[in-house]
Amino acid sequence: MATRKAGSRSRQSNAASGNDAARAINESAQKIWLAGLGAFERARAEGPRMFDTLVAQGKGLGGQARDAADQALRSLKESASGASGRFDKLEQVFEERVQRSLKRLGVLTRDEVADLNQGVRDLADQMRELMAQQGAAAKGAAKKKKGKKRAAKRATRGSRARRA
Repeated sequence: MATRKAGSRSRQSNAASGNDAARAINESAQKIWLAGLGAFERARAEGPRMFDTLVAQGKGLGGQARDAADQALRSLKESASGASGRFDKLEQVFEERVQRSLKRLGVLTRDEVADLNQGVRDLADQMRELMAQQGAAAKGAAKKKKGKKRAAKRATRGSRARRA
């Protein structure tokens, strides 16, 4: 029986502590609700004045924020300009090494290829000129040959006509 009494007492104390916890939660929720209503009323009543106060504070802080941003931008530019110079030098060294390696392998550079292309264009132009000159000379020779053939035909016609 002693065990039953102890068990019933622990149930009663658990129920009492459960009621206390529920009451505490209920009171806390009530206070949160009332605090929310109070904050709402205060914001409604002091809203325009509070807004103007916040704008004034923002103006004061805006100058400081701009100065800090300008300082950060200056330091970033300074570090970037130093890095840019180092990257340019690194790029130049890289290009020189690649160029030397390509030269050792016998690969033509861009300028050499451009010179070769120009040479090919010049040769093609000269060939066209020579072919045009030869074509004109051939036409002249053909005309002379044709003229000689006509003269020979006329001469043979005239001799045939005289024979007849």
